Order: sequence, then C-alpha cells, then structure tokens
Amino acid sequence: MRSRLKILVLAGGVSEERDVSLASAKAITQSLQRLGHNVAVIDSASGVSLLDQRGQYMLQEDTSSASRIALKQAGNFALSKSLDSEAYHDSDVVFLALHGGHGEDGTIQALLDLAGMKYTGSGRLASAIAMNKDITKKLMKAEGIPTPEWMLIKAFDIREIAAYSSLIRGKFNIPLIIKPNNSGSTVGLTLVKRDIELDSAIKTAAGVSNEILVEEYIKGREITAAILDDEALPLVEIIPTNELYDYQCKYTKGKSQYICPAVIPEEIARQIQNLALKAYEVIGCSGLARVDFIMSNEHQPYFLEVNTLPGMTELSLAPMAAKEAGIGFDELVERISRAALRK
Repeated sequence: MRSRLKILVLAGGVSEERDVSLASAKAITQSLQRLGHNVAVIDSASGVSLLDQRGQYMLQEDTSSASRIALKQAGNFALSKSLDSEAYHDSDVVFLALHGGHGEDGTIQALLDLAGMKYTGSGRLASAIAMNKDITKKLMKAEGIPTPEWMLIKAFDIREIAAYSSLIRGKFNIPLIIKPNNSGSTVGLTLVKRDIELDSAIKTAAGVSNEILVEEYIKGREITAAILDDEALPLVEIIPTNELYDYQCKYTKGKSQYICPAVIPEEIARQIQNLALKAYEVIGCSGLARVDFIMSNEHQPYFLEVNTLPGMTELSLAPMAAKEAGIGFDELVERISRAALRK
C-alpha cells in the first residue's frame, strides 16, 4: 500500500493563463483527494488557501481589471512570504498547477530549490529554457530537429513599429505567425494573412511581452506528443474549428476535435515521438511535458514548442494521451507526484 503524502498544490499565479491554472488545480486537487493524500492548495498570487473549511476546492475567480492588477503587484511578495508558511514546510511535495509567467519560467522552481523543497515537473533551468521560444528553437536547430524559420524582435519602443514591420517584410512571406516569445496558451498570437494586419499583430504580441517571435507559417496538421518520465505517449491530433488552435479553441468545449491516437503513418508517428523525446532530453525536462508540432502536407514534422507544465483540465491533451496509453487521470497525478519525490 502506497504511503499517504502531504501535498501542496500551487495554483493561480499572475500570468495570462491564471484562469487555466485554477481549472487545472481543481482537477488535480480532487484527484489527490480521491487518492487519499493530505492536500493543501495555495494561490501563489495572493498566498491564500483555495480550500474551504470542509476541504473543498473553491474556484472563485475575480476577473476584473482592478483585481488582476492588484494580484500582479502583490504576486511576488505573496509568494515569497507564503514560502515561510507551515503549508510549504509541512509538505512532502509541491504540485505545480501553474501555467505561464513566473509559474512556468523557472522563477518558482528556483525559489523552491532554494527552500529545499521537492516539486513536480521540470527544474528551474529546463523551465526557463522552454519558456523562451527563441532559445528553444536555437537548441532544436542545433540538434537537427526541424523547426519553422523565425526571427526575434524586441519591442521596447512600440513607436518603432514601422521599422519592425519593414524588417519582417524583408525576411518573411505572408502568411506568417506573430507571437510573444515567452507566453503560452497562444496568448497574444496572430496569424497574419494580409500585409495590412502586420502592425496590429505586433502590437498584440507586444501587449504580452517585449520580446516578439516572428515565425514562418507552415500549413499542416497540429500534432502534440506528451512525454511522461522519458516515455513517449500516443500522439494527439488537434483539429480546431478556427484556422489556428488558438486560446478559444483550447479552452472552449466543442471548438476543437481531438483524435488520439493520431491517424498518421506509423513511421511518421514514431519519428514525431522520437523528435519529441529528443527535445525533452535536450532541454532537460522531467516529469510530464508536452511537445507541439505542425506536420506539413508532405508529412514533414516541424517542432513548435515545449510545454513543461501541460494543462490538467478535462480538455487537456497530456491526460488524453496518458489515457490512451492505459494511464487514468488519478494514476497520472499519482505518478507525477511520486516522480517528484525521486528527484
């Protein structure tokens, strides 16, 4: 019989993906409770518990602008202050249910390392690398993993947008992709299909990050490969109702169709799984991660990005792939928790 663990779930945070994190945390918390573990849940932005007096998860999100600004201003202080609380130091494992921002970029991982605490997912270096799409793509290219052509621009002064646009037009054909360099869930991403849309796309991405990635657009099929403890899980094909697998398609029921296992030639499937595993190893990931690809009409897979803390909601892709491999959601959560203990 497995021992009962004291597990602290970190949720919420101050990134653009706060709402998704809260939903992931709810599913993870309920799973850990079903597994019989002693669970505490803290919002890393406010430092407050997300469990009521009966131990039930409270999903009470205030999405007002004033509330989000206050959370962002208080977030780092609340996190560092709450690290001194009993909930942290009385836990065997911290289960990271955070997405994007400081939850996924190595910041929280570094704090937990300094505090001597075990936590789920990848370490601080792998997390920082994976969050930076430009650095990740450079590593992939160096390792011979195909990835769409790209360039990085820094939008410190949005008044220079005309110069940025001219630079982009000189290197890329339209259509092309404009997105923040260090954000997830396709927040701030635009598929530019007409020249007139370019300036607006740059402004949209600059609203999320001062580093903007311009990427060659490759029309094809969206394929994602989840890796669990150095093992490639069955592939998932994503068929969005929109032209791209955007934020709306990711988190709205009925906006995307998911096929698992993906119906593609067996040798291509193995190739994608091997590329995903190589990317996972090159970056130094651990635990559960997800590697996204676009497969061209000629069956050529192109690496897009690595997600070191994949979503754990009912629509999430990594749990779907695990289920196809015979790993139910509760078993997946248990394996992720136990893997953190072995770090």
